[in-house]
Amino acid sequence: MPNLKTIDLIEFAGTVSEKLLSSFEYPYEVLPHIGDYIKEIGPKLDKRVYQQKGENIWIAKTAKIADSASITGPCIIGENTEVRHCAFIRGNALVGNDCVVGNSTELKNVVLVGKVQVPHYNYVGDSILGYGSHMGAGSITSNVKSDKTLVTIKTEDTKIDTGLKKFGAILGDYVEVGCGSVLNPGTVVGKKSNIYPLSMVRGYIPSDSIYKNAGEVVKKIYV
Repeated sequence: MPNLKTIDLIEFAGTVSEKLLSSFEYPYEVLPHIGDYIKEIGPKLDKRVYQQKGENIWIAKTAKIADSASITGPCIIGENTEVRHCAFIRGNALVGNDCVVGNSTELKNVVLVGKVQVPHYNYVGDSILGYGSHMGAGSITSNVKSDKTLVTIKTEDTKIDTGLKKFGAILGDYVEVGCGSVLNPGTVVGKKSNIYPLSMVRGYIPSDSIYKNAGEVVKKIYV
């Protein structure tokens, strides 16, 4: 059976998203609740650590935000996170500690759990990126099917209906996505897996795998 449960994909203990992620068995179930969660916990954040910078926007005092970045609430940006030149954060964005949101990167309805890097020309929408995950330059999530039907997660032997029209990708902890890749709607990548550059990914990729192409996914060998 594929490990699709939140607890199997993401280590969220001690993060600002812990209460949200622990409330749902599967991570895609989190997506409709991100904005409300931010508005709930934002006013309760430690004022010694966070400051309110606009309507439903809370930014850690140690975060580094470029003057040219555009941030719309609801949004939380965690400690020691860097938001670079011309980043576009469109709302419902829960960005944890020690993250990098890069130049011209766009975020919308997302959770970046912690130490996540989306550093160069990335689009991440309706997605959850696990701790220490990294999306290479130009890699994006595609969050709506071309026929506008509800998104499903396809595994080797089953298809899971999510009930969502908008759902990009779930990346487990320490996933590496190569430059120029597209993660199609309903993509779930298990912990510590690598996606080759210029890949078009769909469905479930098991943990500790290397995705070379749609017909070639191999297990990592640790020496």
